[in-house]
Amino acid sequence: MSRLQFDYELRTRYAETDQMGVVYYGNYPQYLELGRVEWLRSIGFTYKAMEEEGVMMPVVSLQIQYKKPALYDELITIRTILKELPSKKIEFDYEIYNEKGELLSTANTVLVFVDAKTFRPVRCPEKVLQLIGKAIG
Repeated sequence: MSRLQFDYELRTRYAETDQMGVVYYGNYPQYLELGRVEWLRSIGFTYKAMEEEGVMMPVVSLQIQYKKPALYDELITIRTILKELPSKKIEFDYEIYNEKGELLSTANTVLVFVDAKTFRPVRCPEKVLQLIGKAIG
């Protein structure tokens, strides 16, 4: 599979930092969520639309490696990379860079598609598979 990725930029906010002006490590999962949601939007679908169709995507695995700190008022890029075609699960790798292009963090998440009413695993919605296929070309 060719590499299907999306870059999302944001400026770190004061409330996300500690007294030293360093982004608190617990904020990174939220950054990853922003990356995933915007990745999905970039292929032509939204998480909201998926929920309206009765499918949710809980995170079942999260791994983060911190390499350098992100700082207050720094423009960071969250690169979200689809690892493989989804089935009942979807896996993403992430790279977070500062505005100098320095790698700050790498991460991985695994999410499972579940029926919103029963919380039982279901297959990836066909519309998402079609949009991924179209994006890959």
